[in-house]
Amino acid sequence: MQFLSYDDVNSAITPAKAVEALRQVLRSGYDPADDQARTKVPLHHGEMHLLPSTLPHVAGVKIILLHPEGFETDLPLVQGQYLLADGETLTPHTLLDGAALTTLRTPAVSLAGIRDFIVDGSDPINVVILGAGAQGRGHAETVTSVLEGIREVSIAFVSRNEPDDLGYTWLRSGSAEAADALKTADLVLCATTAASPILQLEDVSAHAVIVAVGSHTTDARELSADLVGAAHVIVEEPRAALAEAGDITLAIEDGTLSESDLVSMKDVVSGAVQLERDRPIVFKTVGMPWEDLVVGEAVWKAHDSRGE
Repeated sequence: MQFLSYDDVNSAITPAKAVEALRQVLRSGYDPADDQARTKVPLHHGEMHLLPSTLPHVAGVKIILLHPEGFETDLPLVQGQYLLADGETLTPHTLLDGAALTTLRTPAVSLAGIRDFIVDGSDPINVVILGAGAQGRGHAETVTSVLEGIREVSIAFVSRNEPDDLGYTWLRSGSAEAADALKTADLVLCATTAASPILQLEDVSAHAVIVAVGSHTTDARELSADLVGAAHVIVEEPRAALAEAGDITLAIEDGTLSESDLVSMKDVVSGAVQLERDRPIVFKTVGMPWEDLVVGEAVWKAHDSRGE
């Protein structure tokens, strides 16, 4: 059994390679509707999440442990690991750092779903990222990696407080500069902890592509109902979205969206569905077990091929 540390995972493959691994699995015929269910197990001092998944040649499970809200500790509130096993013998062979895998996988899924909409054109692409935490920065790195050699990328972060050592343009939430940047953005990435909408239809242009990754419960959302209702809406898999995505379920409750409006990531990536650029495109993600499995396997293979 080998262990891949945080640094091992981060150095094994580029974000663009993680994006391509996800897209290749979908193009090969895999249907996320066949993925295994996430299981939540109550513990004496928190909660454990189990995210198992399987493909013919590989199986794996992410184990996440969460402290309860308000728990005082110097440790991270969320900890976890990923276990990879051979798909035929079922022999476990690699344990990967769970935080590193999640940081790599989440923005890779975002870009895998919308890559086709941002690679066309030779003009620089304007990107605005709402939220300057680890996931926001991970999305900046992934956008840059995917578009390297294809388009010039201009990135601005919008948040309430200016973070240290950001290395990108920073704009304060609610400022006129932030509003202007959003209105002219080609790509808007929402990676915040907001529970109520921070982005409205009037904030973005008609050609904008918007990805929302921050909320994972049906009572929280980053996008307003009018924005979701006016857009083409892509989800990883409709049942998963209806179970976990407040951006989707609350828009349905508000009457601006219906279940039949949802387009699966698989259909977009495979080309089965072609979306017109006549209105904004929204991609709402919640994270699914198959995504960790695919990216985790790609990391392991790359690390193993180097003989480290």
